[in-house]
Amino acid sequence: MIDYHQLAQQVMSRCEELGQISQSSKCLDRRYLTEEHKQANQLVGSWMSDAGMRTWQDAAGNLWGRWEASHEDAPRFTMGSHLDTVPNGGKYDGMLGVIAPVTLVKALQDTGITLPFHLDIVGFGDEEGTRFGSTLLGSRALTGQWPANWADLKDDQGISLAQALQNFGSSFEAVADAKIATHDLKGYLELHIEQGPVLEEKNLPVGVVSAIAGAKRFEFSVTGMAGHAGTVPMPMRRDALAATSEMILAIETVAKEHGVVATVGQISNRPNGVNVISGFTTFSLDIRSEHDNQRDDALADIMDRLENIATKRNVTLSHQRTHAANAVHCDDDLQGVLRDAIAAQHIDVHTLFSGAGHDAMAIADICPVAMLFMRCDKGISHHPAEAITTEDVSATLAVLSHTLQSLK
Repeated sequence: MIDYHQLAQQVMSRCEELGQISQSSKCLDRRYLTEEHKQANQLVGSWMSDAGMRTWQDAAGNLWGRWEASHEDAPRFTMGSHLDTVPNGGKYDGMLGVIAPVTLVKALQDTGITLPFHLDIVGFGDEEGTRFGSTLLGSRALTGQWPANWADLKDDQGISLAQALQNFGSSFEAVADAKIATHDLKGYLELHIEQGPVLEEKNLPVGVVSAIAGAKRFEFSVTGMAGHAGTVPMPMRRDALAATSEMILAIETVAKEHGVVATVGQISNRPNGVNVISGFTTFSLDIRSEHDNQRDDALADIMDRLENIATKRNVTLSHQRTHAANAVHCDDDLQGVLRDAIAAQHIDVHTLFSGAGHDAMAIADICPVAMLFMRCDKGISHHPAEAITTEDVSATLAVLSHTLQSLK
């Protein structure tokens, strides 16, 4: 009989220990292909070995551990998440999804439980994209989707991705070897803190993810006419900042009407003088939905309204798209297994979608994927205030245990 509470305490302790590995003495900051990345792989690899797993590091710097089935030719099932962090990050985003299943494997083995498949647990080297500006580098390597021009991506020290891989003991060319075979791959399951407030609001420790939202990002430019704040009459102004303000409110209104999320997170203004009418602004737009058509319908509405505002205010509007990713829907069968596992713990089953991106988005290109969200305090993530409870970890471990033993 597994003592999930005691196991949860070990998970919490390990998250704390891993959270001490940082390239900054002031905050948690652990980026791809750094010395701290190497140290994190070594520490988590030691826990994998303690759990009786065979461990290795692939050419992209991802850490692997395998709990082998009794038959060498058995299929594989994969679990995992990422071990990198954002600057000034928290101890659970990504890391929980590696530490929890590794810790569970030891308990399952000690209880004499076996699985009819190899269980591979992967700690991805890069999900956040904070060093080289492109996300999901670790998980994309498994799918073979590493464009040649990524070799020239540079960090803020001017070190290229190709040079960083060489410094890490690999090479850009060798990353092709990280691509995995898919003929015997049953699926992928990722545990992650919710990074949102829904489960907390519903007083639930866990929830099943239905889909990972598809996102599009744009940069808009608004050109008006700068002028003296005291001499240009209000009806004659071509105020870029005033037009932008109306556009931002229109974006908020459209998002609510269409049931999507849309965010203007960046804005700049020129000349930006206290006594000067704004002549030029730029602002960002991030729009997301679990349904691509719903997102795109909202986006078309936004574009129409922004153009109307620009015409009314006699300013010029232009835009360029900076990012696009389609929504990823989780596998129905795997969702069903997770729901049954949650219900077996006498927890109400709730399904929600993820507004944030995850490694599962990349892995969905090669096999069925599923995600299990765990409640986090106030929905805070990417911040030192990330917090979870031992009780929720205990419930989550029980759900994962039931899930693994239910997979055929």
